[in-house]
Amino acid sequence: MAATFLTVGSLTSSSINNVGEQLPGCLSLKRVPAHLRFSNGYRTKAASNPNLKSVEVPRQWYNLVADLPVKPPPPLHPKTYEPIKPEDLSHLFPDELIKQEASTERYINIPDEVVDIYGLWRPTPLIRAKRLEKLLDTPARIYYKYEGVSPAGSHKPNSAVPQVWYNAQEGVKNVVTETGAGQWGCSLAFACSIFGIGCEVWQVRASYDQKPYRRMMMETWGAKVHPSPSDITDAGRKFLQVDPSSPGSLGIAISEAVEVAALNADTKYCLGSVLNHVLLHQTVIGEECLKQLEALGETPDLIIGCTGGGSNFAGLSFPFLREKLAGNINPVIRAVEPAACPSLTKGVYAYDYGDTAGMTPLMKMHTLGHNFIPDPIHAGGLRYHGMAPLISHVYNLGLLEAISLPQTECFQGAIQFARSEGLIPAPEPTHAIAATIREALRCRETGESKVILTAMCGHGHFDLPAYEKYLQGGISDLSFANEKIQESLTTIPQVA
Repeated sequence: MAATFLTVGSLTSSSINNVGEQLPGCLSLKRVPAHLRFSNGYRTKAASNPNLKSVEVPRQWYNLVADLPVKPPPPLHPKTYEPIKPEDLSHLFPDELIKQEASTERYINIPDEVVDIYGLWRPTPLIRAKRLEKLLDTPARIYYKYEGVSPAGSHKPNSAVPQVWYNAQEGVKNVVTETGAGQWGCSLAFACSIFGIGCEVWQVRASYDQKPYRRMMMETWGAKVHPSPSDITDAGRKFLQVDPSSPGSLGIAISEAVEVAALNADTKYCLGSVLNHVLLHQTVIGEECLKQLEALGETPDLIIGCTGGGSNFAGLSFPFLREKLAGNINPVIRAVEPAACPSLTKGVYAYDYGDTAGMTPLMKMHTLGHNFIPDPIHAGGLRYHGMAPLISHVYNLGLLEAISLPQTECFQGAIQFARSEGLIPAPEPTHAIAATIREALRCRETGESKVILTAMCGHGHFDLPAYEKYLQGGISDLSFANEKIQESLTTIPQVA
């Protein structure tokens, strides 16, 4: 089977074969770019198959809340513990994003200008990992949706672009945010450079030190970047007083960014994961993937994605979950998190703050406690104490399952993937890759030819020091201490 990849943007399978023709806005191609070729080295034969059609950039986001049998619990005001009101969020977010956060509509139209910018890299490739299949000697068919072709190298611009666009529409001059590995910070800086809005980023100290090139990307796009905890904010100074060598956490960085947004009338806050409107924007991934698999005549038996805050996992899986709830398909949906920060598998389902300082609304989510600071693993984007409330709710309903993996197994899987498929994954999706390899090897033992779909949410070009450390034997498995979690859980607000 050679047809393992579908159309990217306006480039059709027939124009891929005409490798010398001029692409709009591009130089004439002498050969097919690497990301437009199959993992097995063959070009698409979609042009010869009348059943395969070009996949368009989605025009609507999908809201899973509309189809859930039980609606998720509402966020609560951090002081009164009453359900949050729209006006309570107006100092942080533009009105349209507040509406999306609470929306129960099934579909929300994507603004035309956002669709146009999406077209710079969307639709993204769906690739069959035939060389990995061969390496593992498995009868399973492995597909991965590759989001690393975006300008920032990950899935994060799918939400950064609309968030900045909505802020620009309301005349906001500056936005602030936190970032772990730096993928979200880079994506927001990219979006702000397009719309002419100021951008300030608090990057978790552990990642700020580990990943200097992500900081350089943000600065190239015009953003100001601070290591977190910083001495710029009251929240940062308090954390530094307690631990001057703190590696930081996403919760601390959120506290710093939210503080700045709350104190400046011309500034709003943007979040890269966790909230409903962020997960909503990411569903362009799954909507494309549904059509791509349908055109190939494939139905997934298992869908695997890494989870930190949950946006990448939700973006891929929620449209498939819609079809599962409708009785059209029945895949197993599996979230994979780091053993050092296992909010779904080891956390409690309770109301907790989204940040460490307790400035955000209370959200019902699987949490390790807002004071929990994970060890500085290299998957910086997965070092969050909680899980997206909507994913937590879906997990609590039994509609998906979750596992946690140690980082050495994840890097081992990443090396196998890189040496067979050619792409070097970011440390975050290595968790999904390692879980995919586990399942593929299980299929080798059972003889099952399952269709496994996984999310390759970003490339690891700026994470090479982590690979160097692994190859030199310097990566160890970091995990939590039960005492540390139990202590953190004692600080969770007691909400009836």
